[in-house]
Amino acid sequence: MEIEVGRVIRSSTTRFTVGCRVLQPQVPVFGALVKARAGVEIYGLIYDVRMEDDPFLRQIATVDDLQPEYIEDQRHNRQVPIEVGVLVVGYRHNGEIYHWLPPQPPLSLDVIHTCGPEECVAFTRQFDYFRLVLESRDLPADELLAAHLRYAAQVRGKDKDSFLLDAGRELARLLAMDPIRLDALLGRIRP
Repeated sequence: MEIEVGRVIRSSTTRFTVGCRVLQPQVPVFGALVKARAGVEIYGLIYDVRMEDDPFLRQIATVDDLQPEYIEDQRHNRQVPIEVGVLVVGYRHNGEIYHWLPPQPPLSLDVIHTCGPEECVAFTRQFDYFRLVLESRDLPADELLAAHLRYAAQVRGKDKDSFLLDAGRELARLLAMDPIRLDALLGRIRP
């Protein structure tokens, strides 16, 4: 089942940022596969969830004996500034999935949705997007890829161990010259 995450507030070919009102318990999660429909479906991995502050929130945080009702009011009735960072890892055009950067980024205010289990399985059948993640040096790339692989394995049910084994083989091929990084990454996805 697809769940709306939010709307695009900034975008580029490689990344975009989504604005959300409040977090739902299941959305968004670090490493989740999401998509934007911008002529083509653009796929990305959630790499950051940031809850910005505002002056009113700072004042409330300093109150002694803050009542639970005030906290709930802040979380549910105010516009809590939440930004979700998404790393672009591929796109779908004419029914074909490509694991490289799309021809254009999503537009401002495009709606972002989570990908359902079937779509997640379809996207992760090939591992060509691993390089896009691993080469994102200014992100927690290894943690992101490990979280994403655990997320993608969960939607596979009984086939999860086989999926993780295949993903580990691909990582071994890509990181053959960096055994320390490979070992750390494999340790994070080990079932």
